Amino acid sequence: MSEETSTSMHWSFWVISAVCLIWNGMGVMAYLNDPTGGATEAVPVWATGAFAIAVWGGALGCLLLLARKAVAFYVLAGSLLGVIVQMFHNYVIAKSIAVYGPFEISMAIMIPAIAVFLVWYSKMAESKDWIS
Repeated sequence: MSEETSTSMHWSFWVISAVCLIWNGMGVMAYLNDPTGGATEAVPVWATGAFAIAVWGGALGCLLLLARKAVAFYVLAGSLLGVIVQMFHNYVIAKSIAVYGPFEISMAIMIPAIAVFLVWYSKMAESKDWIS
């Protein structure tokens, strides 16, 4: 076992997991309010599905982290895949980045960065025996 086992889990695990759950909860709310992600033109079903997988997978993955379940890694990896597919549609196919302002561009960077972080963090938590 590592230095910090499940009995001596660092307090930051709970804070990071809870904050990321709130972050993904905001994504779920955005999806429920507008499943097309704010697009004004027709969005393909696969892009809307990717958005759903990204936000619902992220929220479920964070819940699984808080429940200390190692399956969180796989759910968060699926969420990351949803983010990648959705971003591909938004920036490559729909070319929506051309009309984005500073807020939208910062979100375009933060969303995949946080998704990648969560996949890494869940694997790191498993390696430290914080989740099993």
